Amino acid sequence: MGEQHIASTPRVWEAPPPPGRGGRGGNGLARYVIAAALARTADGGAVVAVVLLVTSTGGSGTLAGVLGACITAPHLLGPFVARPLDLARDGRKVIAAACLLYATALTVGVLTYGHVPAVLTGLLLAAAGTCGPLLTGGISSRLPAIVGPQLRTQRRAQGWDVATYGIGGTVGPSLVAALSAGPTPIAAALALAVGAVTAAGGVLLLPFTAQSHGGDKTAILKPGATLSLIIRTGQLRRTAYLTMIVALSVAALPITAVHMTRILGIEPATAAVLTAAYGLGNLTGSVAVMVFPLTGDPDRLMRRLALGVVVGLLTVTASPAFAVSVSAYALTGILNAFFFASTLAARTEYAPSSARSQVFIWVAALKITSGSAGTAMAGSLTGANVRLPLAVGLLAVSAAVVAATVETRFARAAEKRPGLQ
Repeated sequence: MGEQHIASTPRVWEAPPPPGRGGRGGNGLARYVIAAALARTADGGAVVAVVLLVTSTGGSGTLAGVLGACITAPHLLGPFVARPLDLARDGRKVIAAACLLYATALTVGVLTYGHVPAVLTGLLLAAAGTCGPLLTGGISSRLPAIVGPQLRTQRRAQGWDVATYGIGGTVGPSLVAALSAGPTPIAAALALAVGAVTAAGGVLLLPFTAQSHGGDKTAILKPGATLSLIIRTGQLRRTAYLTMIVALSVAALPITAVHMTRILGIEPATAAVLTAAYGLGNLTGSVAVMVFPLTGDPDRLMRRLALGVVVGLLTVTASPAFAVSVSAYALTGILNAFFFASTLAARTEYAPSSARSQVFIWVAALKITSGSAGTAMAGSLTGANVRLPLAVGLLAVSAAVVAATVETRFARAAEKRPGLQ
């Protein structure tokens, strides 16, 4: 199969317009950013709220972990809940319904916890978790149609999108921690539910974009066929495995931060400073993408920026002092934000429009699975050596980049052979 190549455009600096002004989809982008940030804040903070709810009421750590997993594990079902988004005439209604169901299931789950069997609470939380992929990758799949076809505009909008993920991953847990310290974890969970309801309203206010299937729903691929498409298509295949390997590698950072406090001679509580530095670095990187949108072929960008993540991990691994470690975590966050933006560009530009939502969510599901594996790997390897998970991660990313580079060169050579044009 031949592969498309998008020509690199010369970089011309221009100040980024505020998201609510200027250009096609300006107001739509502002609404998108607000809705996406609220939805991802709810999704990012819910598991923390559930764990705190269980532990603060005397529940066991095992029960807290199981109920927390009831929210996170169903994200793996994302590819199977994504098809209705591609089938629907108005995808906004599908995402808004998912936000409302998420809020309802989370609210009922936390309010009835302790008054009903734990199995029922788990089912309610699993129902919320099943909606999670539509609050993350599902919303992202709407962005290209909102901002218009111009490549530079799409790349800048992807910077905003990366920022909403960063906000969700930092503000969500922070909000839960703050409210749990004051009122109760229930109040924190209810605040997240209100955010999800507000996000539903914001999604419905997004510009309507007609689906590309033009009423022919038989043209929409099923989940298995979409995964097969990803595997067969070189650019999408590389997008998937580079995303997975980088996710596996950076998932070790929070675990490593806790254990590195011992060898750096600092208090264990200061591990939070390292993870916060990573989060702030991620937000800084997303702002940089807004100001200086990525240019060029996403396939090439992913390989180069994945090597940037390798540099960040290497810096963390070699950090001799706490101050250097803080800077290294922030640097890795910045570089990972750039890499994430390049994967969003790849999903947007290489996925067929009739299966874009499913491609977005398939890659997101694979990323979550790989990140979970990375966390488990880090937990097991830090016992042998604190820096071992980071070393394994940077070697794995380097190997993935080499594989992607070799694969790309073979594909280009095959395109040039007579009879294969």
